[in-house]
Amino acid sequence: MAVFSLTILEATSSFYEGECESLIVPTTTGLYGVLASHCDAVLALVPGMMQYRIPGEKEFKVAAISGGIVKIEKGSVLILADSCERPEEIDMNRAREEAAMAKEKLLQKQSAREYQEAQAQLARAMNRIKVHDSME
Repeated sequence: MAVFSLTILEATSSFYEGECESLIVPTTTGLYGVLASHCDAVLALVPGMMQYRIPGEKEFKVAAISGGIVKIEKGSVLILADSCERPEEIDMNRAREEAAMAKEKLLQKQSAREYQEAQAQLARAMNRIKVHDSME
């Protein structure tokens, strides 16, 4: 299978740099797949499960991504993410606590902005739990 160059950068570090056969990312319009020779595009990422296959591997590697952008240009892909976590890196106790706090915030009377922030916090926490549970 043909490969392309994939670079995944988090806000504070590099998550992955190397070759990739296939990539699936969560976007504002749904899951988006990328293969070699894909047309150029720039997409907004939302919290969700990112999947990518490295040459020689049978299984997709998965990660919880919290949002960002993906740029596909001239046969290479660059992902700039707020954060990425492999399932084994996810602290389930912390994720559950964050989800509980976000649910509590949603029940409180607050401004529209605070409500949206609580919704985003809940989405990120639930995504981390989902990605962690997908590997069990």
